[in-house]
Amino acid sequence: MRVLVFQHVPEEHPGSFRDLMQADGVTWDPIELDAGEAIPALEGYDALMVFGGPMDVWQEEEHPWLVAEKAAIRAWIGAGKPYLGICLGHQLLADALGGRVGLMPGPEVGVTDVSLTQAGRASPLFQGLPDTFPTLQWHGAAVQAPPPGGVILAQNAHCPIQALQVGPRAFGIQYHVELTDETVPEWGVIPEYRCALEAITGDGGQAVLEQATAERMPVFRAAAGALYRNFRATWG
Repeated sequence: MRVLVFQHVPEEHPGSFRDLMQADGVTWDPIELDAGEAIPALEGYDALMVFGGPMDVWQEEEHPWLVAEKAAIRAWIGAGKPYLGICLGHQLLADALGGRVGLMPGPEVGVTDVSLTQAGRASPLFQGLPDTFPTLQWHGAAVQAPPPGGVILAQNAHCPIQALQVGPRAFGIQYHVELTDETVPEWGVIPEYRCALEAITGDGGQAVLEQATAERMPVFRAAAGALYRNFRATWG
């Protein structure tokens, strides 16, 4: 099995999914779009994973490669193949298929709870997960309307579309499930991420967030394993 991975900044990668894929005998090919790497032919890949980044889906003039990325996502979903988008990858799924993404009144950064909708409890992506669970959030934009046919799977008060599904095998989640012990320290050096964090916490927020995620890391690892296995089961 081979997975195509779209990355938008080196620090946003498959994270804990790397070990899970390696243990599963799955190979993955990362394409660093922000560095100018070209999207390869989609044939021969079994799944597409799209991760986060500091840019926004509407910044096509600043980041022209977004146009090709969205076209690839549309072609992939149109072929009915498995897709998992996280944070920006979630927003790209919605935007590429006709949904609406925009800035939030204020960023959502930190460890917050997310609850499954009725559709989420029935979705193959969330089987075995509790109805409400803690998540790592780090975003200032959000999906404001799902694409045609999209179903909302998870929500919270700050962001009503925390996860969505399009068709039987395409999923997006706004929060980060792939985090490792290094995630928050690595992301804290990205200016856009640091500004969003300190807009909420003020100085010292980085240390507070690192502690909060470290305390919940066993829960995060278990959730990542369950979600990966559920997504892997959709590959056929």
